[in-house]
Amino acid sequence: MKGETNPKRGVNSHLEQDICIHIFTVSSAMVGVCLTVVGLIRVVITLGTADTLADDLLAADALLFLISSLLSYWALRSRGLRRMHRLERIADGIFIVAMIGMVVVCALITYTLSMPPGSSPPRARL
Repeated sequence: MKGETNPKRGVNSHLEQDICIHIFTVSSAMVGVCLTVVGLIRVVITLGTADTLADDLLAADALLFLISSLLSYWALRSRGLRRMHRLERIADGIFIVAMIGMVVVCALITYTLSMPPGSSPPRARL
């Protein structure tokens, strides 16, 4: 590629750059999704239908997606192959953790909204 400092980059580098681009675009979109859902949950809480911890968890999840997005952008902009690999691995790991967190939050939202208002969760009997 023109202007590169490392002539050893080849086909693998192109594939790694594609992975960084995918992490960057999906993480950026997921920040928007998390913030939209936080807003929707706030509306539900304001209407008095349910109260949940999900909005706080989604805000933290949005932060993880933002960090992943910034790290993948940094990896795309880095000129050193070793630095690019390291940043890509970190961004990928944070992205996976954030996606797992989003699944947990979705389960929490589903559980919270499926319970009728005013009912308490069932207690285990000993």
